[in-house]
Amino acid sequence: MMDTLNPNWFLKARLKTRQLLLLIALDDHRNIHRAAEELHMTQPAASKQIKDLEEMLDVRLFERLPRGMEPTMFGETMIRHARMALTSLALAHDDIVALKAGMAGQVEVGCIMAPAMALLPRAIARVKEQAPLLRIGAHMEASNVLVDQLQRGTLDFMIGRVLEKENSAGLLYEELAEEPACAVVRIGHPMLERDDLTLKDLHAQPWILPPHGSILRHRFDMMFHRAGLDVPVNVVDTTALLLIIALLQQTDSMHLIPVEVAQYYASLHVVGILPIELPCKMDAFGIIRRRDHLLSPGAELLLEAVRTSARELY
Repeated sequence: MMDTLNPNWFLKARLKTRQLLLLIALDDHRNIHRAAEELHMTQPAASKQIKDLEEMLDVRLFERLPRGMEPTMFGETMIRHARMALTSLALAHDDIVALKAGMAGQVEVGCIMAPAMALLPRAIARVKEQAPLLRIGAHMEASNVLVDQLQRGTLDFMIGRVLEKENSAGLLYEELAEEPACAVVRIGHPMLERDDLTLKDLHAQPWILPPHGSILRHRFDMMFHRAGLDVPVNVVDTTALLLIIALLQQTDSMHLIPVEVAQYYASLHVVGILPIELPCKMDAFGIIRRRDHLLSPGAELLLEAVRTSARELY
């Protein structure tokens, strides 16, 4: 049995990059034939590569099922580290070029919606002044999607929330700001002129809301419950932004939205913000990165720009 406590076990075992690629292909396809085809290998050669790796580690990485292959818990761990290792190798050339040419290369960052409206654009603009050749990939998704991408090694860091403790292992979290919510309506909506609005006034109005199961919808419902009111029932459930904007323009509906996002659209004169402070807010968000991931020079530059921009905004 190999001493896996030895930090250089992979050198002694002569771990092959092809085995890492095969692990990822098997995770994607769950079929040895299709995985072998993707890597231009024969199926017996692919099977031998996996068998050799299992013997090196003295564990079973995949369960052989009638219709394919399923990773074991050991396999899942090895696949995750294989993705991170290959991502680091793929970016190594960019990092060398960055050091030689003065901040070129590439950085991948994920962001939830609210900080994508003001914080991330400001940080990117700041970085581009210093390093115009740095290629920045920006991805806007929900926090749970971004955390998964971060742990798979496809993001350098993200701006969002850690929603579940079991998903936070190996992650570093640096809080930036809370995320209060507000109500927006079309320009010219009669309630924009009111200065005495209460939750009771909003209760009977038509609403456009994120679907049940989302954090913001839960906070919205609880806001009315705490005020001793029933939850509004005249509701359209959607997160499709183009549809939301169209509905706001064509009806008197109200929409619950993070303040930072609302301020952005209000500055474009697309919506108006109702003059009432809602007792409704999302959990704080922050910078999240992997504890074991050494950031490239370009990623460090963008990370510091995010911190500086957050201090200015929040």
